Amino acid sequence: MTREPRRRRGFSPLRDLPVMGWLTALIVVVIAHPFLPAPKWLMLHLLLLGALSHSILVWSRHFADALLRTPERDPTAQRIRLGLHNGGALLVIAGVATDLLPLTAVGAASVAAAALWHGAALVARLRTALPSRFSITVRFYVAASCFLPIGALLGTLLARGFTEVWHERLKLAHAIVNLLGWAGLTVVGTLLTLWPAMLRTRMAEGAERATRRALPLLTAGIVTAAGGAIAGARPLVALGLAGYLAGLGVTAVPMARAAKGKPPASYATWSVLAAVAWLAGSLAVLVAVVAVTPTWPAIGDRFSGITPALAAGFGAQVLLGTLSYLVPVALGRGAGPVRVAADTLDRAAAFRVVIVNAGLLVSVLPVPVLVRVLCSFLVFGGLGAFLPLLIIAIRRSRAARRAAGAPAPGDGAAAAQGAAGSPGDRLRRPAAGLAVAGLAVVVLAVASGVALDPGAVSKARAAAEASAEVRATGRTVTARVEARDMRFSPATIEVSPGDRLVITLVNTDDEDVHDLVLDTGQETGRLAPGESARIDVGVVGRDIEGWCSVLGHRQMGMVLHIRATGAGSAPAGGHQHGHGTAGPSGASGDHTAGASGHGSSGASGGGAPGGSGDGAPREDAAARLDFTARPGPGFTPYDPVLRPASEQRLHRYTFRVHEVEREVAPGVTQRLWTFNGQMPGPVLHGKVGDTFEITLVNDGTIGHSIDFHAGSLAPDKPMRTIPPGESLVYRFTAIKAGVWMYHCSTMPMSAHIANGLFGAVIIEPEDLPAADRSYVLVQSELYLGPPGGEADMDKIRAERPDAVVFNGYVNQYDHRPLAARAGERVRVWLLAAGPNRGTSFHVVGGQFDTVYAEGAYLLRPPGDGGSQSLALAPAQGGFVELVFPEPGHYPFVSHAMVDAERGAHGIFKVTE
Repeated sequence: MTREPRRRRGFSPLRDLPVMGWLTALIVVVIAHPFLPAPKWLMLHLLLLGALSHSILVWSRHFADALLRTPERDPTAQRIRLGLHNGGALLVIAGVATDLLPLTAVGAASVAAAALWHGAALVARLRTALPSRFSITVRFYVAASCFLPIGALLGTLLARGFTEVWHERLKLAHAIVNLLGWAGLTVVGTLLTLWPAMLRTRMAEGAERATRRALPLLTAGIVTAAGGAIAGARPLVALGLAGYLAGLGVTAVPMARAAKGKPPASYATWSVLAAVAWLAGSLAVLVAVVAVTPTWPAIGDRFSGITPALAAGFGAQVLLGTLSYLVPVALGRGAGPVRVAADTLDRAAAFRVVIVNAGLLVSVLPVPVLVRVLCSFLVFGGLGAFLPLLIIAIRRSRAARRAAGAPAPGDGAAAAQGAAGSPGDRLRRPAAGLAVAGLAVVVLAVASGVALDPGAVSKARAAAEASAEVRATGRTVTARVEARDMRFSPATIEVSPGDRLVITLVNTDDEDVHDLVLDTGQETGRLAPGESARIDVGVVGRDIEGWCSVLGHRQMGMVLHIRATGAGSAPAGGHQHGHGTAGPSGASGDHTAGASGHGSSGASGGGAPGGSGDGAPREDAAARLDFTARPGPGFTPYDPVLRPASEQRLHRYTFRVHEVEREVAPGVTQRLWTFNGQMPGPVLHGKVGDTFEITLVNDGTIGHSIDFHAGSLAPDKPMRTIPPGESLVYRFTAIKAGVWMYHCSTMPMSAHIANGLFGAVIIEPEDLPAADRSYVLVQSELYLGPPGGEADMDKIRAERPDAVVFNGYVNQYDHRPLAARAGERVRVWLLAAGPNRGTSFHVVGGQFDTVYAEGAYLLRPPGDGGSQSLALAPAQGGFVELVFPEPGHYPFVSHAMVDAERGAHGIFKVTE
């Protein structure tokens, strides 16, 4: 009777490909996150629910096989469990992304079923296995599998929706049971045997005993903390997290002893060690946050700041570190292939570890936004390098097996032990030099971020000045501010001088994007509806002003006042979210700011010089205006030719809101908001009775809408503001002839129109005679902000345009004249788009024999009367017709001469 050879653990598509798929999807989402809804949630769940959880199911079973010496006889069960989990995770992500609760619930149930089945299979094998000194590791796995179903249930409840306080409590409990229970217990239990194996050293004395003592501490800590969060008991949450930390401390002692005997020297060991350090450090910070923060929304906001440390610092590093050790072992089949794969995954180990951890440390600190972005990309690059290295490692391992003649299959672990030392023992490059290089790259990123954001230093200085000459009280004041309907609520926050102020801004608007910028230079960044952000104002020593920097919002009244009132003074009005805890001695406590909900007397105030509204002087693009300058050789004018109306009675169009930087005069650029990338937007042309179906897609960064004057219908739904990424269908029937305006109707409308969101709809009168040529001219104003910036709201409100233009560009038809022939009938369709000025259209040397304005003919042949101009108020339209008597150059202007002299000018070039 021959003995069946042990099953070889080579590359398995079911085991290994899902991890690569989850990580690839994560990389795609990180790159495309500005264009995706809820990208932070998506990134967290692709990493933790996808890649990390799949690896837990795979490798915990593998270690259970090895430690209990009872391999599962039916691999089909494991395949079904993995399918259940991965399919369920995909359904959860799809359900949340599409806001389909049943889909989310089915996915969560599938994930929970896979975890429970996994735990039950481990319990069954514990009962049938012979006694093992390392069975405690499997007990950790069993305990971990009990927590994931609870986390899945809490996640489903979160998707259903709750009040803000309940949402934050459930979110914290969900994170605790998943991160500390499902992932944390698995990691701690595995490190009992994996950590010394990775170091290539013996297990420290007492490691098994310490691990057994830690399990009840860790489990009790999770139950206490999660239960406290659900019950709203902050002391219980802090106690539970502290207990969990104590359990980590117990297991850290033998880990430290093993590392002392054989220091970490490879990517795998340093990555795992850093992961454990991030877990412990993040929990310590969270314990302090829960202990001193009185409100659940504030706790939730601060926990959101800790999330990157837990996800990238702990979750990603422990996953990639362990896989860097385990994958070469799994590829196996001899010491040579194991060594080749391990060497590949260990490339630039010190460099990668340093840029990940130093970059992550900088990105979680209160640094300028650009510095945080650059360091985040370094972290992403350091972690993302694993995936291509993994692919290379698999290929090189296979090549090494072929070159070695494919030795007989053996146990992967034995092959690894037989390799000549660990990868860290054979580093080809000095680790210290690579570590210094990694640190230098992070320092360079910080310096570049400050250099590329010249205001960063001045902002930091302004923030420091806000706390100058005041003694810190040691108290922390928290305030929750809502942004909605062009107001901050409360509009005034009162704190005692010396208090530290932390503001949580929540965008509770249904449609529009908002932010908060302080005159200290701190800002939240743009927030979509439902999003929130936190500003740590620091110690307050003077009054501070804040506002929404979205164009026009500040002028609409969206301002916030922070008042440094007398010490101990009571709030002037409004409400408080919590109670102070400082004693008479001024001991450290956490308070909620006094909040006054009244409006601001400075609601209509302008911004700093340049009209930016961001508190910083800057160059005005109007200084670059030269009305005699010529466009560059590549200039293409806006096409003014009106094409014949289609014979179709249903016209379908898609209008996409794009934010583009365009030249509006020679050498002058502005960041325009446009329909389909052009200003004015596309000209729509039809006849009375035609139906228009417009799909509006908001690809911008703030809320937008559209209003067609050519239709008559209730504006409630079709003209509503839609946030970025959303769309709506606007359908109307043209029942009246005329030249009609369309524009964005989001408040303030003057800003949205002035910045480019307008266009014309031409509905021909019945029996309109043919003309030889038809042109469309839309007159509007330019209120120039900084070069490459948006319109200046202060100029708009003061009605001080820098230029008045036809079809969006200063004097463009002087440089590209409109063609005509002598004797031809030329029809010019006109719209005064404003937002503030009308027009008096005149052709120098020409006379109009036909004038049509606002749906009626004022003049038409036959007859001996003539007209010299067509006067239109803002949002009015019409057309004129004339016949040029002879060749020549006929200027056309707005006869409000100051407007003609600042850009409302063009030329008809008439030939034989």
